[in-house]
Order: sequence, then C-alpha cells, then structure tokens
Amino acid sequence: MARDIGIDLGTSSVLIYLRGKGIVLEEPSVVAYDTETGSIRKIGREAEAMIGRTPPHIATARPMRDGVISQYDLTLKMLQYYLRRAGGAMTYKPRLVICVPSGITEVEERALVDAATQAGASKTYLLEEPIAAAMGAGIDIDEPRGNMVVDIGGGTTDIAVISMGGIVVSDSVKAGGDKCDDAIIRYMRRRHNLYIGERTAEEVKHRIGSVWQGDSEKTMEIRGRCLLTGLPKAVSVTNREIYDALDEVTGQIMDAVCKVVEKIPTELLGDISAQGILLTGGGALLSGMDKRMAKTTGLRCRIAENPLHCVANGTGMALSNLGDMQDGTQGVGAKQRRRNSRV
Repeated sequence: MARDIGIDLGTSSVLIYLRGKGIVLEEPSVVAYDTETGSIRKIGREAEAMIGRTPPHIATARPMRDGVISQYDLTLKMLQYYLRRAGGAMTYKPRLVICVPSGITEVEERALVDAATQAGASKTYLLEEPIAAAMGAGIDIDEPRGNMVVDIGGGTTDIAVISMGGIVVSDSVKAGGDKCDDAIIRYMRRRHNLYIGERTAEEVKHRIGSVWQGDSEKTMEIRGRCLLTGLPKAVSVTNREIYDALDEVTGQIMDAVCKVVEKIPTELLGDISAQGILLTGGGALLSGMDKRMAKTTGLRCRIAENPLHCVANGTGMALSNLGDMQDGTQGVGAKQRRRNSRV
C-alpha cells in the first residue's frame, strides 16, 4: 500500500521520515558515478568514503547545492535510491512532503517537484524549512505568538519569524556547513601553505570548530600536502585559528539574522524577546554559536533538542495534515508555499 513520506533533502544529508515509523534513513547527499559511462557506482555513506580517493574516471558529487538541485539527473537517481531503501516494495505511489529553503525560487521549486514525480511520487507537497524546524522542535506554530527560528544547514541558513501557522518575516542566506568547510580549506592554504581535503576540513570543524572567542583553547594536528614542496606535512592548529577561518561565514549568518530582527513587527518582537531565538540544524552545534548570536542580536538564544533532526521530524508531523495542504504540483511559488505551510 502507499505510504506518506517526509523528506529533508539537504545539501549535506538526506533524512527520510515514514509516517508511523519515524526517521528510517539518514545518509549523506553524495553520489559517486563513472564519468565515462554515466553509471552510478555508490550513493550515500559509501560514496562519501570515496571523496578524494577515486581514480580519474570516477567522480563524487553533492547533487544538492545551497539547498536546491544543482545536478538534476544525480538528484533524481539519489532520490529514487533512498525512496526504495526507505519504503521498500510499495503497491501505490507515495505522497511526499519535501522541505525547501525559504528563499527558493519558482524554477528551483519546479525542478524539485519534477524530480520527486519522476522518482515515483503520486503527489508532492513543499514545506518551508523554518516551519518544519519549529514543528520538529515542539513549537506550536498555530498560536498567535511570535517564534523565531534560525535553521543552519549544510548549504543555507534559513531565518524566519512564525506566527499563526505562517511566516511573517524571513530570509535565507547561502552560508552554512559547506561554506565553513571551504573557509577552513582556504585558511589552511593561506596561513599554513597546507592543502587539505573536504573530509579533513569537516573533521576539523567538528572537533575544534568555534565561533566564540571565549571558548577554552583546543588543539588539533592536521595532516595534508605542503603547497611548497608537494610532500606530506602536519601542523598543529588551535580552535582560535578556526574561529578566524570561520569569522566571515559566521558574519554573513549574523548579518542575515539582524536584518530579520529589524523587520519584526513590534508586538511579535516582544514575544521573541521573552522566548528567545531557537537554533536548529547542524550549524547550531558549532561551539559558541548560541553565545555569538545572543551577543550580536541582544536576544536570548537556545539550541533545540536534537537540532539535526528537527526539520525531518517536523516534516513527519506535517504528514498527518496532508488534507490541509495544497498539492505542490498544482502551483508553486512563495504564496503557494505559505499556504502549504499552514499545516
């Protein structure tokens, strides 16, 4: 029989929620393929393990960039593969709820809906990520009260003020975990003449990544290739250096949050001043992110419980209200998404 499926189709990872079962799949958004034949070699964790370790005719790619489709064919094959793994043998085509960044364009929406349809969906519904994150964090979005959510994902940071089931003010900036990895790679080249790969940069971010100057000092040995000699090289790096590396990306996020705060209606600003800002997404786990945002905005900030799963759980909650949502194939765009968000 058909199943209702919620999908957090992110730049870094894909999470799938089955109605009645919860999150059944969490895999990286990575595809390995043969550049000569176009055939898919691996998808998910196995493909991620191949990054930087493949022969010339095998390439690895993240088909989702900045929260939207960048390589349509690879996204389609990845989505088909994950739906088969999560849903098993399905007699009827499933209905899908897919989260999208608040700043997505109509063209990007259309590509996502088309890919979902080709992957086997009978109907596709679109839900803005801040709405899903708020629901997954346990916020009652239908109350006449302002709630501010900052969802820091792999490709984008989505900021929204929510009241009575809709988004009052929002913004989306293309700054997130991937940009942090890129910033660390650039810093190591510039400061230490050391070339490191994407996987090493992500490990550095997780182990000693910091966006708050007051954190106690941590040190990590990083190995890579010396740009001057071409030989292996190891350097010792502190979390304060990584703070400097991430400062530009963090600044972009803070600027976007401040712009949204400036646009909040006065009555809702009073609610948010009392309740604070809710941080979700993997970026919320960067050391000192809540302290940095609180100091920048003057508002209390708190990190959601299990911030990595908030969007996926919120998408799952929306599955219980599909009757109130407009079919995403009938008309996409900002107004349609806001109607879709009132679940």
